[in-house]
Amino acid sequence: MTNKLWSGRFTKPTHPGVEQYTASITFDHALAMEDILGSLAHAGMLHHSGMLSAQEQNEISQGLTRIAHKIQAGEVAFSTQDEDIHMNIERLLSEDIGPAAGKLHTARSRNDQVALDVHLYLRKQLLVTVDLLTQLQTTLLQLAREHRQIIVPGYTHLQRAQPIYLAKHWLAYVAMLGRDCARLISSWPRVNQSPLGAAALTGTTFSVDKHYVAKELAFDGIYLNSLDAVSDRDFVIEFIAAASLIMMHLSRLSEELVMWSSQEFNFVHFDDAFSTGSSIMPQKKNPDVVELGRGKTARVYGALMAMLTLLKGLPLAYNKDLQEDKEPLFDVVNTVQQTLSIYIPALSTLHINVDVMRQAVQEGYLNATALAEYLVKKGVPFRKAHEVVGKMVAHCVQKQCRLEELTLAEMQAFFPEFTKEVYAALDLDGIATACNQELDKELLMLEREVKANQGWMAEKQAVVSKVYVKYGLG
Repeated sequence: MTNKLWSGRFTKPTHPGVEQYTASITFDHALAMEDILGSLAHAGMLHHSGMLSAQEQNEISQGLTRIAHKIQAGEVAFSTQDEDIHMNIERLLSEDIGPAAGKLHTARSRNDQVALDVHLYLRKQLLVTVDLLTQLQTTLLQLAREHRQIIVPGYTHLQRAQPIYLAKHWLAYVAMLGRDCARLISSWPRVNQSPLGAAALTGTTFSVDKHYVAKELAFDGIYLNSLDAVSDRDFVIEFIAAASLIMMHLSRLSEELVMWSSQEFNFVHFDDAFSTGSSIMPQKKNPDVVELGRGKTARVYGALMAMLTLLKGLPLAYNKDLQEDKEPLFDVVNTVQQTLSIYIPALSTLHINVDVMRQAVQEGYLNATALAEYLVKKGVPFRKAHEVVGKMVAHCVQKQCRLEELTLAEMQAFFPEFTKEVYAALDLDGIATACNQELDKELLMLEREVKANQGWMAEKQAVVSKVYVKYGLG
């Protein structure tokens, strides 16, 4: 068994069970490129501050770059004996360049090192998530443009309420996802902070330049307090909270699509490429993609509760408990990004049953509210108008007819001042048009919002990518 890089204090080797229980390399290997990137910048700072010679920095940098390329090529087998990604890379570096590798950890602890890795990882994934959100918004915007003239029942309490354009429905989800983008964007200043230089908890006696590293890695700033720097995971919780809202919005959309694709609604059906069948019932075509998206929302909620519970009782500063932050974070990132990625093509190929939607609009007295408003415009108090129309609807239910199918004489039995112009007020197309006068403006404003978020994402992505390319990790 090889000696641990921290083994000087100990007189016995680590128990194999402890090695397996405490090792995080099985999952934190996902931070490999970020760990190497942070080490490259740290080596540059050590040379800048006079703690490494130019030759030593060059040896370390070249060694780290070679290790990065081997990892990217799948040529590295990580070891649980080295516990985590930091120790694994340090071991590989030592094997590659010899004693100079031992100087890399000067003025640094794994506490600020792992915090740095998570910041670097999350800012990259935040940008990917914003990109996917805006792609899904773009898909929904395209559906809205295509379905600008399709009328569908709007629902409250899952009961048909008023006629709306299908475009309006899609735009509601564009707006929701826009808030999701805004939440992620607003969290950027807290994600894009450098904790490096905090060391284990109280900084270091070495003359380090924390601002040098922050500038090299394109951070917006540094943590002001070293205890906070190594123990803060607020930014992780904030991302998972935002991710929970993303999944909640997708789950609401999923629920509607599951209902709409049922034979009872038959408003839509999914393309065969985004549906599955039954192992026993040959006729089945199941909306498994959106059902699974609805289900995966639960695991993201679970990750949020896990992180809140993990942090709620931790004293300052770093505790081994914080190793448990990574698996929930990695799982949330993968879940949200996979779900967004599959919903984009699933929605873009969705088939709309226009005739069925139209038939549904014509049933259920969706023009009743417009009729009450017609009476109000004639000077009738709204409560009186509401009562009159309610009685008319009850009469139609008993007669099994629509409001517009009543004769003028029948209508006048409920309210004598009705004239023939009432039939225009009951026209479903006219009602949808009148109630959605701002639809085109809404569409335009949401398109502008999406483009603005895409511009923000592209600007930040260019800065972040430049850092990786500068250090040969692009």
